Amino acid sequence: MKKYNFLSIILLGITLAKCGDTKKGVNSIFTIDKTAFKEQYQPQESLQIGILNPKNKAVDSIIYFVNDKKINAKKSSDKITFELKDQKLGYQNIKALVYFAGENSEATSRIELVSNVQPKLLKYTIVNTYPHDYQAYTQGLEFYRDTLYEGTGNGSNASGKKGISSLRKTNYKTGKVYKKVELADQYFGEGITILNNKVYQLTWQNNEGYIYNADTFKKEKTFPYFKKKLEGWGLTNDGTYLYQSDGTEKIWKLDPETMKEVDYINVYSYETKIKSVNELEWINGKIYGNIYQKDAIAVINPETGAVEAIINLVDLKSKVSQLPDTDVLNGIAYNPKTKTIFITGKNWDKMFEIKVSE
Repeated sequence: MKKYNFLSIILLGITLAKCGDTKKGVNSIFTIDKTAFKEQYQPQESLQIGILNPKNKAVDSIIYFVNDKKINAKKSSDKITFELKDQKLGYQNIKALVYFAGENSEATSRIELVSNVQPKLLKYTIVNTYPHDYQAYTQGLEFYRDTLYEGTGNGSNASGKKGISSLRKTNYKTGKVYKKVELADQYFGEGITILNNKVYQLTWQNNEGYIYNADTFKKEKTFPYFKKKLEGWGLTNDGTYLYQSDGTEKIWKLDPETMKEVDYINVYSYETKIKSVNELEWINGKIYGNIYQKDAIAVINPETGAVEAIINLVDLKSKVSQLPDTDVLNGIAYNPKTKTIFITGKNWDKMFEIKVSE
């Protein structure tokens, strides 16, 4: 049985995954030689790739691919060495295209590449506690020009009545709402971020998002998601690109002009794939991410997807009023003016300003 990292368990739960073959073509005569394959690899390791040729066919040449990218071509059946250091974390789909006697055949397999970073457990201290609208089903939270912007979904309240999704500007010290725009009933608002004086807001399962003027809240554009059936969860930006989570282990890097995919990462806490990545915040070159239904925040390397640290916030929920509709921790906003992080949850009546340290 795999030994799971303690912090991965605290943080985020376990997602079991095994390596295995992808579906083989019906004419597959050769197979990938997996006799020395491990279940998981780390980026500092290399992979020996070769084929098995049970029918002893005379091989003319072999072209090797990893994730559909050509990595090598050989005139013999000798194994090749493939360095994993520059690969994305996650599954590596391996393919050998074998040419023989005027024909060709594919052999496929895969391995899982996991993180080699042991996450650190970070500490936090509460600097201030502020009121928060307990009817706000918080989905996105971000500071812009010392004003707190919040995106909410239409979660149910204590009476069972659905709320209305919204985008709002608030006074973070008093909880007063300065400006608010509401979405139509059929749209479930999700994460938000602000870039170049524009507010980007996602919806959950409507496959579209919105761009507003940050000052007036006038809607300037509705954009479709770059991928059908993609769910909208969290959103942040690095000053140039947007980063969107979709409820899986993936975080997508997007061009803010076209809203098309530029790149993506898979999130791993050491050997464990982390799903349900939710609300996001860019802080000092790292992505801080809520994990849905976990009272913790993962600090994620945006280049590799490796979780480098974890903030365990389990005690915060006990400090808010336990109302019938009080839901999970969700909402991270970094205030560059105070260099502190603001944390709240769905239908929480409080927001916490914290400082994080090792």
